[in-house]
Amino acid sequence: MIAVSCALIISQNGKILVAQRSLSMHLPLKWEFPGGKVEADESAEACLIREIREELGVEIGILKKMAESIHDQGKQIIRLIPFQCVLISGEIQLTEHAAFLWLLPAELVKLDWAEADLPIVKDYLNSL
Repeated sequence: MIAVSCALIISQNGKILVAQRSLSMHLPLKWEFPGGKVEADESAEACLIREIREELGVEIGILKKMAESIHDQGKQIIRLIPFQCVLISGEIQLTEHAAFLWLLPAELVKLDWAEADLPIVKDYLNSL
């Protein structure tokens, strides 16, 4: 099982940052909450701060942990660990993704999501 942290970065006006996977990534052009694999020597929170800095070039603050989701991709099982976050500083600069959007919660359901992220979307919308 692979542990993966992901961020629901929420703006002051209530929009959520989503990222589109690039053509070179597994599940190309699917949408996801940005994040990455937790290394053996780090916490899920430290991983998320590191991954967001590497992938988006920004600093985030973690507000709270959300319910985890387990997703079986056939070859591997992913334990997705989501956190609600805020942007602290920086301008988004994509290093791995094809695109990003800031969306209102109601707009999230319109995207073609990576399957592992779907329970996170549903959980977030149900919490509002």
